[in-house]
Amino acid sequence: MEENILSQIVVLRDASIEELAKKYGELFPGKKAPTNNKIFLWKQIAYKLQEIKYGGLSVDAENRIKGLIQEYDPINNKAYRPKEQPAENLQKHSSLKDNRLPIPGSTITKTYKGNDIQVKVLDKGFEYKGRIYKSLSAIAKEITGNHWNGYIFFGL
Repeated sequence: MEENILSQIVVLRDASIEELAKKYGELFPGKKAPTNNKIFLWKQIAYKLQEIKYGGLSVDAENRIKGLIQEYDPINNKAYRPKEQPAENLQKHSSLKDNRLPIPGSTITKTYKGNDIQVKVLDKGFEYKGRIYKSLSAIAKEITGNHWNGYIFFGL
């Protein structure tokens, strides 16, 4: 990397949020800073400075990345989930997975009161401490003793 761009990036690391927001506006005309997160803004600006100097990703590279995300994204992989069904088919297929859940075989982890909790996602239900549960809410109640929305408790 050229010394000039590197020095600009290093100087920006210590800049205030206001200075970063101003620089963001200069590099992205017509857009205001999307957040007050200093590290995020600094990274966006650093990338843009390098992109201006050396060029960005080619269209082929961007398309390849999008294809790989679509095919292999382990968290949000829609390819392994059931297709969206019309409303009249929902009653026939009541076992459709909620799109907030990771794919079956994944493990949901959470630390609660210093204890690490691991829940395995199954095709129909969840496994926690060797027992099968129908819902995350049932597991959350087992852990806390109080009723919780399972998705909220596990941060999904």
